[in-house]
Amino acid sequence: MKKFQIDLIEWYIQNHRPLEFRLKKDPYEIWISEIMAQQTRIEAMLPYFKRWIQQLPDIESVAKCDDEKLNKLWQGLGYYSRCKNIKKCAIECVEKYEGKLPCTKEELLKLPGIGPYTAGAIASIAYGQRVSAIDGNVIRVFSRLYNICEDVTKTNVKKKIEKLVDESLPSKEEISYYNQALMELGALICIPKSPRCDHCPIQKYCSALDPASLPYKPKKKVRKIEYKHVYIWMYQNKVHVVKRADTGLLAGLYGFDEVKPEHIIESIELEPYIHIFSHVEWHMDATLCIVDREDSNYKTVEEIEERVALPSAFMPFMNQVKEYLWKK
Repeated sequence: MKKFQIDLIEWYIQNHRPLEFRLKKDPYEIWISEIMAQQTRIEAMLPYFKRWIQQLPDIESVAKCDDEKLNKLWQGLGYYSRCKNIKKCAIECVEKYEGKLPCTKEELLKLPGIGPYTAGAIASIAYGQRVSAIDGNVIRVFSRLYNICEDVTKTNVKKKIEKLVDESLPSKEEISYYNQALMELGALICIPKSPRCDHCPIQKYCSALDPASLPYKPKKKVRKIEYKHVYIWMYQNKVHVVKRADTGLLAGLYGFDEVKPEHIIESIELEPYIHIFSHVEWHMDATLCIVDREDSNYKTVEEIEERVALPSAFMPFMNQVKEYLWKK
């Protein structure tokens, strides 16, 4: 084993965060946690993870769970396509692998929603397979370690880093610690803007001349702006929610109407809100419309909070509605 591997693993053993899903090495829990941690800090996703595991303790329970409950458990994490793929993957595991996740990276990659990083994390941490698990943290660590100043979004540069990571892998006995140590180093020490080089256990092996400038990525394209006006229909303290189309942003989830209701008794303009997705911004205005009749899509606030997966794009308006009701 290389000296920097030894130093890194020793640092990890003494300094890692006590993340239960990694300590237990349960494939199912590692899978769910890693999918949840995409686009979300681990500390922020932990409450969601604990709630999910309490209600859905294994793959079979996910496969049998209805979509409404799954979306409600996922509410607040965003990128709901991840949740849909979890269910697809669970069903496939029940049908093909007796309700278990397969143990090799190659087999895991064939499942819906599982990419190279997640497959590598499950295979190495849970099953001790000698494979890499390369996420943004690992790319950052290795781009600095080898002073790679090329654009890491380019395929040839990614492959260069993957080769370096693969060449650095220790034995099967150490692989779980090593991959977790790389993840942890990137999360705690080799952080994006202000790396804590004076605390880094492998600083003496690092070739970076300007660590904070790496990894190099081109500037992101300016996000498209879309203007939206939603109408929140209310009848006798009940709120009208509608299921969105099966395609497009927030597909299949619930939201508020984008058409003005008839029979309005009173209209109240709410505070506007800007919601930012990865590639688009919704600049949103909203009107609370008090109406004099209802249909089956009206629900109490309690019913919405308990059973309806309302995306975060609509939550600021929902909070204003709750404040209005509280003041009544």
